[in-house]
Amino acid sequence: MVKLIVLYGQPTDPAAFDAHYFSTHADLVAKMPGVQRFEAAKCGSLDGSTSPYYLQAELWFADEAALQACLASPEGAAAAGDVPNFASGGATMLTGDVLGG
Repeated sequence: MVKLIVLYGQPTDPAAFDAHYFSTHADLVAKMPGVQRFEAAKCGSLDGSTSPYYLQAELWFADEAALQACLASPEGAAAAGDVPNFASGGATMLTGDVLGG
């Protein structure tokens, strides 16, 4: 398995971020082909300081080919194109090979 991890920086307007992310962007992600699992989590820190990241999203795929096919699809392009509409704190995208259980 492979996953796409998206780390969203702290937005200038958290309420606007949440409204757009959960009413629009998550629906676009749900339409992306090959996504086997999708999770989003608000970020915090262990020491109580403000995290550099506001939200973390993970999209799981069967393999790298499925991830690349998804990103190349019209649905993947629509989701990627929506990011500037709400991610005022920026977005960092990583991929990871899932190890073990």
